[in-house]
Formats: sequence, C-alpha cells, structure tokens
Amino acid sequence: MKSKASFIRIIGFAILGYLVLNWLGTTADTSMFIEQPLLLGIYVFLVFFHIAGEVCLAALQAILFKTLSEEKQKKYLAKEALRDKNRFKWFRDTYKRLLGSKAIEEEHEIILDHDYDGIKELDNDLPPWWTYSFYATIVFAVVYLVRFEVFNDYSQVEEYEVAVAEAKIEIEAWKKSAKNLVDVNTVTLLRDASDLNAGQKIFNAHCIACHKADGGGGIGPNLTDKHWILGGGIKNVFNTISEGGRDGKGMISWKSDLKPAEIAQVASYVLSFQGTTPAEPKKAEGEIWIDPDAPEAILPKATETVKDSSVVEVVISNLEM
Repeated sequence: MKSKASFIRIIGFAILGYLVLNWLGTTADTSMFIEQPLLLGIYVFLVFFHIAGEVCLAALQAILFKTLSEEKQKKYLAKEALRDKNRFKWFRDTYKRLLGSKAIEEEHEIILDHDYDGIKELDNDLPPWWTYSFYATIVFAVVYLVRFEVFNDYSQVEEYEVAVAEAKIEIEAWKKSAKNLVDVNTVTLLRDASDLNAGQKIFNAHCIACHKADGGGGIGPNLTDKHWILGGGIKNVFNTISEGGRDGKGMISWKSDLKPAEIAQVASYVLSFQGTTPAEPKKAEGEIWIDPDAPEAILPKATETVKDSSVVEVVISNLEM
C-alpha cells in the first residue's frame, strides 16, 4: 500500500504542478511548454525532485525499520495494516451504499429458489444511484412538458436565434481585441503609447533608410507635411505600407514581412510625424490630402493661401459629393 500511495502522490503532484505552471503561463493549451521551455524545465525538475524525495523517504524508512526489535516491527506492521484498512473507509462505505448490494456474508438472505446447474440467482435491488437518477429524469420530464407544452416557453428556433445573435456580438467584440484581424477597411488610428512605440521600432528597422528617422524624407517622400502621393489618413497609409507604392517605383509591399497589427502600428507612428519639423525636410510631393470624414477639413483655413489649383479641384469635388 505504501508504494501505491507514493505513486498516487507523485501523479497528483505532477498534475498539480502542470496546472500551476499552466496558470502562470500566458497560454492554457498543450503548446504552452513548447512556447515556454523554461516552464517545461521547471516542471520536469519539480517532478523528478518529488520522485527522488519519495525514493529517499522510502529508503530511510526501510533502514529505520531494520533497526527496530522484532516485537516493535510486529507492532509497526500491525499498526500499518490497521491504517491501510481504515484508509478511505468512508469512501468505500459510501460506494457500497450507492451500489445497494449485500456483503458476501449476507448473500444467503437474498438467494432465489432458481437453480441452473448449481448456479443460483441473487435478488439484488437496483442500485440507489440508478433508482434516484431514474426518478430525477421523471421529474425533469414533467417540468419540461409543463414549461414548453403547457406554458409555451421559448421554442428551439427562438433559442437558436438568440444564441446566434449573442455569438455575433461576441465575435465582433473579439475582432476588436484581435489586432491581427485588422485590414484596410477596419483599421483605426492607434494612439496608445505601447502601439506607437512598437510602430517606432518597426519604422526604425525598415523605413528610416528611405524616410529618415525624423520623417523628413530621403529616397522616400517627406512624411511631416500635408502632401501625400497616395493619400493620407490611417486607411491610405495602411494600404500603401501593405500593398506598396506606385507600380515600377516607390516603396515595396510589406504585407509578407509584417503582420496586419504591425502595419497598423507603423502606419499610426507615421501619422504622428504630421506637424513636426524635420532637420532637412524634403520638398513636398503629391497633393494636400483632406480627410473627408473630418468636418473641419472640408475647406482650407481662411488664413491659408492655396498655391496648388489641384487643391481647389479636390475641395470642389468634395462639396459636389
């Protein structure tokens, strides 16, 4: 029994250790240890440490047992036998009561008169757990019948429609937090410092060669003025980074190198250059972009002088729309 109890303790410790480390980890699936090898190392060390402790404890007990006198050894064995007999006694007794069966010594009380080649039949009652479960199904059936057939509670079709509506709401909420599902139609300007810092790292790694660290422009255009070759705003900038610039010239497509969430971060960081003053600004290229969704951007400010006739055409076209 001791070896069996030790084995159960080891298995229990291993399962408990896994659950604790799983809780400490960032993921709750079976790939956690693959993604976080440090946790796997800690888990294996703790399990083997526990096994080694059980082995050492058993060896120490065996050594101490041999040092006892024969009389004390008998008393110790008798005490251990009594302890093993009483271990889980409540559980065993409860299990027997749930079975509703007689002990072997009492089976003579329920033997039937049937005799088939020396084989006799016991008149055992149905197990209490089965009987009470059957009664519970009857109660459930009556309640269900009254609720849905007499009082006409919701139908299965209504239940399905409610479940679908709730699922759609949950999906939309999940999409808002699942940044990698963002695309040119759903992208929004990110303002959190963590997103902008991540966008800055991406910009420094891939973009400063053409646009300079301050966005003043080099091979690529100036990112600090109001002129845009392929349109400004988060959606246009996101699309330009994702799909690339003009055919045959301009920047390459980055959608194979960057995740959608990363493109949204670097696009938001690029727009943070607006209104800043670079050290060596490149001459403006493209046209002044006016955000059609911004009410204050329908017309240029009265104090500004419109030098490019194309700007007037853009404003007129927006008014006509």
